[in-house]
Amino acid sequence: MKDISALLEAIKAQPFRDIVISSPHTGTVTFADIRKGDKVLGPQGQWKEKPGTLIATLERERNPKPIYAAEKGELTSIHTELQGRFVEAGTPLAVLRHPLTRAEVESMLLRQALHLFLAPERAKYYFTPDVDKKIRASDAHSVLVREGMELLIMSRMKREVPLLYTGPAGIIYAVYFKYNENIDAGAPLLGVCPQDQLPTIQEVIMRVQTEWTEKD
Repeated sequence: MKDISALLEAIKAQPFRDIVISSPHTGTVTFADIRKGDKVLGPQGQWKEKPGTLIATLERERNPKPIYAAEKGELTSIHTELQGRFVEAGTPLAVLRHPLTRAEVESMLLRQALHLFLAPERAKYYFTPDVDKKIRASDAHSVLVREGMELLIMSRMKREVPLLYTGPAGIIYAVYFKYNENIDAGAPLLGVCPQDQLPTIQEVIMRVQTEWTEKD
């Protein structure tokens, strides 16, 4: 297992993520009333139904398409030289510095520390009935997995195939898929923690929950 205490200290030293806001397609750029250093918001509402701060509008064939901030943060760069110009798809328009939330830090640490069991192909995934029953009766942490265990069912094109677990023995610490949602090939399905490493991971996650201060 990686030294997640050291990983946490590295994240504390740089507690943000720079997000490049790019043009989704070709068009003429008109920036909103924004300036470098402005604080912006990401999607709001219970279901994120309210868009974030307007960054720019991209017009193609008289069809304007708004470009919104996907996360909250501070604009550290705006390519104002592109105002009124025609740009190609993927052209950087601005850079947003997003302060990491407590949940994001926990997710980053766990994805480094746990053994990630990955989806072999794009499909929907379900726990086998026996495993699902244990999880519903308690939680995923109650399930001990081992190499070759029939753990999941992969459903694709009306075809259901049992999926055997590969990796170190341990408990299911994190579940990354949702029922009835397609998961891309290579995306994590589960995060498994060997039992002897569980106290270390729990200690570091507790430190995040008690020490991490979220910025406005």
